[in-house]
Amino acid sequence: MRGSSCSFVLKSSDVLDILVPILFYLNDARADQSRVGLMHIGVFILLLLSGERNFGVRLNKPYSVHVPMDIPVFTGTHADLLIVVFHKIITSGHQRLQPLFDCLLTIVVNVSPYLKSLSMVAANKLLHLLEAFSTNWFLFSASQNHHLVFFLLEAFNNIIQYQFDGNCNLVYAIIRKRNLFHQLANLPSDPASIQKALLRKRKLPDAITGISRTSSQETVSMEGSRPAVPAESGTLKTSLVPIPAIDKLTEKSQVSEDGTMITVPKMEHSHASHHIPQADHTPQADHTPQADHTPQADHTPQADHSAIVGVSDTESISGRDNEDVFYTEAEMERRRMSSTSSTISCTSQSHWSPTPDWVLSWKCKLPLQTIMRLLQVLVPQVEKICIDKGLTDESEILKFLQHGTLVGLLPVPHPILIRKYQANAGTAMWFRTYMWGVVYLRNVDPPIWYDTDVRLFEIQKM
Repeated sequence: MRGSSCSFVLKSSDVLDILVPILFYLNDARADQSRVGLMHIGVFILLLLSGERNFGVRLNKPYSVHVPMDIPVFTGTHADLLIVVFHKIITSGHQRLQPLFDCLLTIVVNVSPYLKSLSMVAANKLLHLLEAFSTNWFLFSASQNHHLVFFLLEAFNNIIQYQFDGNCNLVYAIIRKRNLFHQLANLPSDPASIQKALLRKRKLPDAITGISRTSSQETVSMEGSRPAVPAESGTLKTSLVPIPAIDKLTEKSQVSEDGTMITVPKMEHSHASHHIPQADHTPQADHTPQADHTPQADHTPQADHSAIVGVSDTESISGRDNEDVFYTEAEMERRRMSSTSSTISCTSQSHWSPTPDWVLSWKCKLPLQTIMRLLQVLVPQVEKICIDKGLTDESEILKFLQHGTLVGLLPVPHPILIRKYQANAGTAMWFRTYMWGVVYLRNVDPPIWYDTDVRLFEIQKM
């Protein structure tokens, strides 16, 4: 989807006719390991669309179709649908989808400046993700985990600065969960606190899992929906090469006052207002994404350590003894060489440990100023009106926030930064491997590939 075809679709609400089926498929396939490749393609399409202003604007159209999906019932817009489905993928999807978390949150960030009115359901889902990703033990357990917090904070800032008037639900959710932001601002960085957090992770392996399950049970799923199911036993799949990291997958553009996009030169990325710091002393492959972001509802945090950054999609966490992998002698040699390389990479990763300097290197860059100022102004007002009028009804508080204003009270609005999908050698390799894998699996009977030397991928039976 490039050039004129993309522009044509974005100029009308037809883009929503593409969005809804993609979201339906992503939600339905989230637990099926055999469909991870198609999940990637769906997310790539949405990442491409999210780089265009018209897409974000179109998301404000009310969602009234109500296709049966295994998601909470809500009344709102297509933006709410997108956020709720993304939350479902992150909290209950297959762990092989973890490299896509950066992409999913980048899509949310890209469209956030244009979202006029989030529903309470979608607002709570975003705050729940922040709650899950901002726990001390999660932030300290991998060198890239803090990136997810940066993305969420950037999305909140965009909505507050550019769409405050219509987003009383999100503002209320932020006020209710204000302790999350205070905890981030006061994140400990001393060695004792770091070790204590990591020890807590080992003692409480289901901490985040419990949060996710509680959240998912708060509301009833849509009528007629069916839960996502894993792949059937015996299903064949091909391996996938790692996707590029999000900074390699996108290029940054700044929205000017007249609405045009200005590409931010690579050399200026480090000076961008929403730059996400890297862990300079942690060995990372340039083409690999973060793979151990958050524990899922169906596995423990310990399992995430085996989902090393850049691991092939073939390498399942569970059921490894049941794999039937077919490869030639030449392929076996390549696997041995790859295994040696992976061992070195994994060893480097396992030697990494959080340090006070590392924590401080990104903690000081957390974009909390706008949110903390909002809390400083609105929390006393809400508390006062609740006491003076004896308010206990949520709707009355929302009505008060709906008519409130922060004009002149917030920091100067930051420039809107959009991360646009950018094809590169890494994505070309990924698509080539995936497409040839599809061709191969569609032609295994009759065995036309017999006695051939397949090098692009491996075959796995689940």
